[in-house]
Amino acid sequence: SEDESKRACKIARLAPCSAEVTLGPFLFQMSSPIVIPENAPFNAEQRAWLSEFLTKALGGASVEVEPPGPAIPVTILWGSQTGNSEGVAKKFLKALKSGNYEPQVFDMAAYDKSKLPTEKNLLIITSTYGDGEPPDNASDFYEYLMGETVPSLEDVNYSVFALGDSEYPDFCQCGIEFDQRLEAFGAKRMFKRIDCDVDYDEQFAEWKQGVMTAMGGSGRITEVEEVVADEPFGKKNPFPSPLLNSFDLNKEGSARETYHVELSLKDSGLEYQVGDALGVLSHNPAQVVDEMLPLLPFNVKDFVPLPSGAEVSLREALITSYDIRSLNKRLLKAWSERSGSPFLRALVESGSREEIEEFCWGRELIDLINDHPADFADGEEFVSVLKKLQPRLYSIASSPNAHPSEVHLTVAIVRYNSHGRDRGGVCSTYLSDRVGDVCSGVFVHNNKAFRLPEDHSKDVIMVGPGTGIAPLRAFLEEREFSKANGRNWLFFGNPCRATDFIYEDEINAWVDNGTLTKLDLAFSRDQENKIYVQDRMLEAGAELWDWLQGGGYFYVCGDASRMAKDVDKALQTIVKTHGGLSDEEAIDYLKKLKKEKRYARDVY
Repeated sequence: SEDESKRACKIARLAPCSAEVTLGPFLFQMSSPIVIPENAPFNAEQRAWLSEFLTKALGGASVEVEPPGPAIPVTILWGSQTGNSEGVAKKFLKALKSGNYEPQVFDMAAYDKSKLPTEKNLLIITSTYGDGEPPDNASDFYEYLMGETVPSLEDVNYSVFALGDSEYPDFCQCGIEFDQRLEAFGAKRMFKRIDCDVDYDEQFAEWKQGVMTAMGGSGRITEVEEVVADEPFGKKNPFPSPLLNSFDLNKEGSARETYHVELSLKDSGLEYQVGDALGVLSHNPAQVVDEMLPLLPFNVKDFVPLPSGAEVSLREALITSYDIRSLNKRLLKAWSERSGSPFLRALVESGSREEIEEFCWGRELIDLINDHPADFADGEEFVSVLKKLQPRLYSIASSPNAHPSEVHLTVAIVRYNSHGRDRGGVCSTYLSDRVGDVCSGVFVHNNKAFRLPEDHSKDVIMVGPGTGIAPLRAFLEEREFSKANGRNWLFFGNPCRATDFIYEDEINAWVDNGTLTKLDLAFSRDQENKIYVQDRMLEAGAELWDWLQGGGYFYVCGDASRMAKDVDKALQTIVKTHGGLSDEEAIDYLKKLKKEKRYARDVY
C-alpha cells in the first residue's frame, strides 16, 4: 500500500516524499519478492539492498544478492587547519563504506609517505591558509611532494578536492600544487580537481560522484538525508542569537576599535568547547543597497532567486544573501563581459594578479556600478555573477563553563575611507552597532586542532597579540574554572599600553590570583624601537625552552601572514640556541611538537 511504501521509504532514509514520486514508478511486486528494476535511479548494489530490505519490511521473501567483486582499495589523506577538510574526508569515508570499497583515512601528519607509490586510489582533501600555505598537519607531506626524492607514482590513480576562500589571492593554492606534483611524478588523475569556495556542499557532491564513478564498484553516491521536522540549530539552520552586549575594548585616543561582543545561546541547543569558532551571518547595509538600485539598468522590483532557491525582492536578496562588498577576478571577468569599459577588459585580459588585487582593494560592487556600468537583462542575471554572502568565523573568546548560555567574541571593527567613500567590514560593523537586536544567525564551528591539553597538570604557553587574545582568554577562563595545576604563560601585544591593553583588568586579575604564572607584554609603539611578541619570546628563550622540555604546550593565534611566521622563526631560534640543535634538528623538533598536538595555531 502507499502508506506501507512511505513507511519503508522513510526507514530506508531515501526520502520522506510520497510513494508515487519516490518508489511508485519503480516498484513491482511479483508473487514474492519485491524487485527494483534496472531503470530505477539506484546502482546495482543499492537495488539489491532495497529489494531485500523492502521485501522483509513488507512481509515478502528474501532475495539472494549476487556477491560483489574484490573490494577496491582507497586511501584518503586530509590536510586541515580548522577541521573542514577532516569533516569532508569522514563524509566520503561513510559513503565508501556503503559500497564495495576498502577505504582508509589518514591525517597527513600521520601518513607513512613510503606507502605512496603503492597506493591504487589516492584522494587528497586539503585546505589552504595564509599566503597559499598548506595546513599545519599537511606541511611535512607537502615538503616531501615539493622535493625531488619522490619515486615514480605511475601506478597511482588520484584526485584532489581543494577547499579555499576566493576572497584570498592564493585561492586553493595548496590543493593546486598537490595536484600538479602528483601528476609530475606520474600519477594518473582519475577525476578532475575541484577548487571550492567557502560554501562547498554542491561541489563535494559532484567530486564524490565523479571519483566513485571513476573507481567503479558500488556505493552510496547520492546520499539523501531524511528530512527532520525540527532541524536542530547548526550551520544549515543558524540560530537567531540575541546580541546581549557590545563595547569597545580600546580606550579613547586609540587608532583601533576592538569590540567585546556577547551573544546569547539560550534555548539554542548549541554547545562549544574552548578553541572552537563561531560562525556569524550578517547583512549588508540597507543604505548601500538603496544607493545601488536606481543605478541598475533593469526593473529592480522583480523578484530574484536566493542561493537557497527561494525567491525574494532584489533589495532583500542584496541585503541578506549576496556579497556586494568584495571584488575578485571571477566577478571582474563577468562584469567586463557585460560592460563597455576598455579598462576593465584590459585588466582582466592582462591576467596580472598584482594589478587585479590592486584594483579590487578598497572597492566594492557600488564602485563597479558607478564607474563601469554593465548591461544586465534582469535581476536574476545580475545576482548570478555575485557570490553568496558567507558567514564570518570568529575564534570564541569565552569558556562555556564561565559563561553558561553565552558566547563571547573579540572583534576588530573595520572602518576606512577609500576612493572617496567610507567603508566598513560587513560582519564587524554589523556586530558593533546592533546591541539589543537579534543577530541573523550563528552556529558553532568545531576546531579539534586547537584544544587545551586534557592533562590539567601540563604547562601552557600562549601567544596572541591583538584580537589573537580571543581563544586565549577562553583558555584562561577554562583553566581557572577547572583549577588546572599546570602553569600558564601569556605573551600579548598591541600598539600602545595606555589605549590598547584590551582585557587589561581581567589579565591583571589572573596574574593576582595565580591563574597566570607569567605575563610578557609587547606594546610596539611605546618606545623608539618597536617591540613585538616574538621579541619577548627571544628574551625569555631559556625559560621557554625549559617549559617545552617539561612537556609544555605552545599555542599561537592571530595573523597568519606576518605574526605567526615571525613567532615560528623565533621558536626555531630558541630551540636551536637553548637546545643546542642544528637548523634541521630544530625544524624536526617543531614538527614533532605539532604531531604531538603540543604546537597548535589558530591563524587567519
